[in-house]
Amino acid sequence: MKLGFNEATTLRNSNLIKDLEYCEKLGYDYIEIRTEDKLTEYLQNHTLEELVYFFDTHHIKPLALNALIFFNNRDEAGHKAIIDEFKDMVEKASKIGAKYIVAVPLVTEEKILKNEIKKSCVEVLKELSMIAEPYDVKIAVEFIGHPQATVNTFAQAYDIIQTVNRENVGLVFDCFHFHAMGSQLDDLKKADGSKIFILHIDDTEDFPIGILTDEDRVWPGFGAIDLDNILSTLKAIGYSDVVSVELFRPEYYQLTAEETIKTAKDTTLKVISKYYDLNAVKN
Repeated sequence: MKLGFNEATTLRNSNLIKDLEYCEKLGYDYIEIRTEDKLTEYLQNHTLEELVYFFDTHHIKPLALNALIFFNNRDEAGHKAIIDEFKDMVEKASKIGAKYIVAVPLVTEEKILKNEIKKSCVEVLKELSMIAEPYDVKIAVEFIGHPQATVNTFAQAYDIIQTVNRENVGLVFDCFHFHAMGSQLDDLKKADGSKIFILHIDDTEDFPIGILTDEDRVWPGFGAIDLDNILSTLKAIGYSDVVSVELFRPEYYQLTAEETIKTAKDTTLKVISKYYDLNAVKN
């Protein structure tokens, strides 16, 4: 297994250049690049060619562009905007060598029937799949563990990508989101591990199911998520690719970026190393 870093973990105390510098220094293998803020900021004074050169000359590599937000159940104008945004993202991902684009389902106060959610997700993901295929970029759908998210459990998300049935469409498995809406281990045990493209590692304070928010996340191993059973199940179904740490903790944004990135690595390795060989990850 390889070690990745999601830039949300330093959302308020760093930028792409610093994240790359510290992740390289601390031995990370991959980075998930936030497109909405950190990549946009980077491109104000730098070029994609400079970013390509960095990856060509350093150990760390781009894992994903994160994220295509609210891709399903949009009106005509919203759908067109999503397709245009995705085309731009897939070209950037291909150019820098990122394997995945993370796609996030709609979060809304509107009540939408589950069959309408599934129908929209399947149709849009098939369209995105066709666009991405020539670029050799895959789509990693991330279910969101909040009541207002249209796709908020592992079972619901897995059913959608199974229905899409395209090689380049799979899931992000985020431990926080799995826990936050009470997704079931039995559903994970029946899944095909090859359809999980990225593993997000995190933990959370022990609030009731259904009211957790991203700000409740804590260092891996410091919270209430049953990471032992989740990780042992993921290993049993054949997942062994990349574990990427993703936190949104306001207190952690008060630390220096280097301290955040180092602590994220140290706590992740302590939890993961019980189940996966991370000898390739050096201090």
